[in-house]
Amino acid sequence: MKVLDARFVTTAVEPKGYPPGHTAEVAFVGRSNVGKSSMINALTGRKKLVRVSNTPGRTRTLNFFDVDLERKGVHHQVRLCDLPGYGFAKASKADKAQWETMITTYLEKRHRLEAVVSIIDAEVGPTPDDLATLDYLQAHNRRILVVATKVDRLSKAQRKPRMVALSKAMDLPLELILPFSATEKLGVDEVWNALLGTFGKATRVQD
Repeated sequence: MKVLDARFVTTAVEPKGYPPGHTAEVAFVGRSNVGKSSMINALTGRKKLVRVSNTPGRTRTLNFFDVDLERKGVHHQVRLCDLPGYGFAKASKADKAQWETMITTYLEKRHRLEAVVSIIDAEVGPTPDDLATLDYLQAHNRRILVVATKVDRLSKAQRKPRMVALSKAMDLPLELILPFSATEKLGVDEVWNALLGTFGKATRVQD
């Protein structure tokens, strides 16, 4: 897997601001401070494509990025949408309500959205907010790939049993849960292969 280019496209807070085009899209959702920004940077091979903040809840808009990939000689283009993290306790009720409307509108209405990456902290496990998000996505028939981040905090002997435990906790097949570490660059190809395998034909670029 080779990343040819990755670039910021635009930010949006409502449908009229969504970027046009027919590129297949994948959204990234997860609680604040789960490592979402670091994961997107690792996937795109760019250290600063997405700003990594030590302050949870910094992302307050939908942020869109285009990525050009090459896999086995075939070029693909995928659009990523970075959604605000949920579970941020310091946000006001008004802000939380606004963010929830922005996120649910996108997840329910965006017709080019081919898959949603639901990010879980491998060490912490699924929180009530994580489980509610998975239920919501399943209720709206979205394709889901669960990625367990920060596995570098687990010993190598702990990782496989932890994935099995996460599978049981979320009542999902083990093959739908991928271990990931932005620090070790673990899981980068596996995530891309899973996504392209799900909607690969929609991402192929004609030379």
